[in-house]
Amino acid sequence: METVIVIFGGSGDLTTRKLIPALYNNFKKKRLPGSVRIIGISRTPMSDDVFRGKMNEAVRAIAPAEYDAAAWGEFAGSLSYREGDLEQASTYADLARGIGPAAVDCLYYLATAPRFYPIIIARLAEANLMKEAPGGAYRRIIFEKPFGRDLATARALNEDIHRLLNEDQVFRIDHYLGKETVQNLLMLRFGNAIFEPLWNRNQVDHVQITVAETVGVERRAGYYDTAGVLRDMFQNHLLQLLTLVAMEPPAVVDANSLRNEKVKVLTALREIPPEYSHRYTVRGQYAGYVSEEGVNPRSVTETYAALEVYIDNWRWQGIPFYLRSGKKLGEKCSEIIVQFRRPPTQIFDVQAGVTELFTNHLSICIQPDEGLHLRFIAKVPDQGMHTRPADMEFHYRDSFGNDAIPEAYERLLLDALQGDASLFTRGDEIELAWRFIDGVRGGWESGDGAPLETYGQGTWGPAGGDALLAHEGRWWKHDCSPHPAAPGKGGETHR
Repeated sequence: METVIVIFGGSGDLTTRKLIPALYNNFKKKRLPGSVRIIGISRTPMSDDVFRGKMNEAVRAIAPAEYDAAAWGEFAGSLSYREGDLEQASTYADLARGIGPAAVDCLYYLATAPRFYPIIIARLAEANLMKEAPGGAYRRIIFEKPFGRDLATARALNEDIHRLLNEDQVFRIDHYLGKETVQNLLMLRFGNAIFEPLWNRNQVDHVQITVAETVGVERRAGYYDTAGVLRDMFQNHLLQLLTLVAMEPPAVVDANSLRNEKVKVLTALREIPPEYSHRYTVRGQYAGYVSEEGVNPRSVTETYAALEVYIDNWRWQGIPFYLRSGKKLGEKCSEIIVQFRRPPTQIFDVQAGVTELFTNHLSICIQPDEGLHLRFIAKVPDQGMHTRPADMEFHYRDSFGNDAIPEAYERLLLDALQGDASLFTRGDEIELAWRFIDGVRGGWESGDGAPLETYGQGTWGPAGGDALLAHEGRWWKHDCSPHPAAPGKGGETHR
């Protein structure tokens, strides 16, 4: 059976930088269906040959060493382009004629501004392009983030979708879930018996989740200044990482079982009342943000946020999870640190006269130095009972080679083609995440909300970010730098 992949927003940046390169790589690996057509649709006038040439330039620029002219020539034959207004019914009637018989599998990708989502699904339904016959060809649709900008808009979009589509036709993408190191969380926890007995409130002191960027708003100022880091990063990426760290083991590894467990975590996520906003949340804006092109000079949009959150269930009751993300920070990194409790007494440190008390922690490095670091305490040779922290390390590049980790969109597009929604978010997940984020924003907008602090570019955020952990004698850790911390420093970040 033939498969047709339709990309709405075919002339856009996402298509050029991510989608076509990912489909090309899957084609080289012989993972695409045997007979496939890829159609780009956008308002921009463009011939098939111009579209193919533009995509060819993008693929060559992204990974010149992996470019294969012969493979591209074969893949390019599947590409075509259609000029069309996404709001006009005629665009979809023309698409239906181009797709051809009903016995064709169709995957639609919405690489457009979110305001087009309700319009596109309505027009597809009117053109009979979303209807599935029992046992016949499938019709699936991928939604890019952001999926709504608050609970009300996300709920309204879900209602629009469910009036026309079944939930199993819908794939809400969060590219973080396509990262190999994120998926490895499931393998780490549930494929290794040594970790699960420690993964609870009895052995864990706290958990840190950091997604840090060194870039500013760049070309996204128009969107970002109306969103901020809480909507842009926390509602999807950080809360998804939180669910994978905290979830219970599913009975089986399938989409519904995995997502059911993630929903349980979000249901148990304790909301932060407005009167406690200043205690459990921090927000900041990097110096010079309001001077960026496209940013309101009076903007109070946050470019940094840190939260202390709790999951009210049997496994995690009373254990803080610290989440932070921001732009223009000291280093680009995404990591999860599980900090274990200290031994009941530090007898060796006391005997050696060491004042700094070390603890064990597991660092799960998502990027850029993908891998795992397990911190433990070792005796320094020939120095009495002096101790020093040491690491057991696993690096993907060392075990599997420099090219082992594919781009996240490769996995996600392949899963959507195969109908596996395990790495996509379900409608109830989206709404529960927005409910929590709306509560935090409500606190910020109240009289008791956390103040907007300014922080220097290239630092690790405002002073309030450090103070959030210092309340309980804790500090942020950072193990995933390509340049490891000096011995004895414990991987702390310093401002």
